[in-house]
Amino acid sequence: MERQMLRSVLERLRGQDRLMECTVPVDPRFELGAVLSAFHNERPILFRNVKGSRVPVVGALYGNRSIILDLLGTSPEKRLFKLMGAMGSPSKPKLLDRGPVQENVVTSGIDLLEMLPVPTSNERDAAPYLCAGAFVVRDTETGRTQMAVRRIQVLGGNRLYILVSGASPHLLGELRRCAERGKVLECAVVLGYDAPFLLASQIGSGKYGLDKYEVDSTLRGEPLELVRCQSIDLEVPAWSEIVLEGRIEPGWAEPEGPFAELMGYYSTVAPAPVMEVTAVTHRNEPIFQHAFPCREEHLAYGMIKEAEIFAALSHTVNVQDVNLTLGGGCRLHAVVSIKKRAAGDGKSAILGVLGAYKDIKHVVVVDDDVDIYDMAEVEAAIASRFQASHDLVVVSGALGSTLEASHMERGVSDKLGLDATKPLGDKASLYEAAVIPGFEKVKSSIDRYFVGGGTRRWC
Repeated sequence: MERQMLRSVLERLRGQDRLMECTVPVDPRFELGAVLSAFHNERPILFRNVKGSRVPVVGALYGNRSIILDLLGTSPEKRLFKLMGAMGSPSKPKLLDRGPVQENVVTSGIDLLEMLPVPTSNERDAAPYLCAGAFVVRDTETGRTQMAVRRIQVLGGNRLYILVSGASPHLLGELRRCAERGKVLECAVVLGYDAPFLLASQIGSGKYGLDKYEVDSTLRGEPLELVRCQSIDLEVPAWSEIVLEGRIEPGWAEPEGPFAELMGYYSTVAPAPVMEVTAVTHRNEPIFQHAFPCREEHLAYGMIKEAEIFAALSHTVNVQDVNLTLGGGCRLHAVVSIKKRAAGDGKSAILGVLGAYKDIKHVVVVDDDVDIYDMAEVEAAIASRFQASHDLVVVSGALGSTLEASHMERGVSDKLGLDATKPLGDKASLYEAAVIPGFEKVKSSIDRYFVGGGTRRWC
């Protein structure tokens, strides 16, 4: 069994009965995305019969937090330290002479929509989009490899329109430097990767200055295996499925969008750099990787940000865990648990979260007896431990997410923090929750109460 990239993931998911396979003909225009969305983009599905193509499509690989943690070989409790450790101790990848991703090399007559079953996800999307493509460049000043999953519009032929927003200052700076020098920016798009590669791609390039291939190597516990590209001076994962090699000419930009982005709202149309694809390399019988917008990349991005927020808060309060919720797009809503030691800890945590990550609009801080992944428990804490006149923090007119609709409308965002922690001292006894002795034992073995042909009956 292969150790790295997509096929190793599929083997593992099959062995765990987590991979669904669809053999019914499916249209890549809307229908494929509708099937993924019917399972909330959390259930990995391999589409073996995609209309108009002989290439199968796999989607929703990394839309479930538990799947990502399992593929990383870690637990919810240990994940933050694994991610922080990889950022703190990157290790070298390994360059191979050749790899499976170059079993086939196409350098002429490239028509991407003829070659690949690129889906169209939503009604008003401007075109089919690569939604899982990891866009790779080399920093011309440091030589480090940088990558990020970007939305990439495909209009046909060998041209791709690459979104580079204000949230990507490092790549914007790289494009600007190339334009000033009159040089092309060599780049590649990687499809068919695994969870360590995805998570490494979500680390802020400018913030840490890390080589993301090196972070990946530490995350996976062995060197990431690479091969040199065929037409440009870059390295790409040897075991990936498909690589699009190309160049961006200085100053060449075309209108990109609209596209249904964060929270399902359409982005505006704006100029985007144009990548001219010079080579397509792929494995024999390649598998096309797709991610319905905007789930898998955003979940991975949120998990990286959770580690960053945890690290920032640990200097101020006794933080236990951080959850950037799915309902908030994994970037707009944070729920934080702390072990409260002083009366001001709840509000200190709120301020710390808002200061650590500008995209967050709403923060809820709870005690460590609340499961921050169970929204019913979080809501119960707000209902019973929060009083607006004492526990509410409001910050108006702050910088927010450029992908969020109300921020796009106003140019600023209002921030809200709810301190739903219990008071310290004698009054804490008022918030002592009722306990059923032996409940966890009963819950963990609930099926034993229904053996011998009995059925569960609910009233």
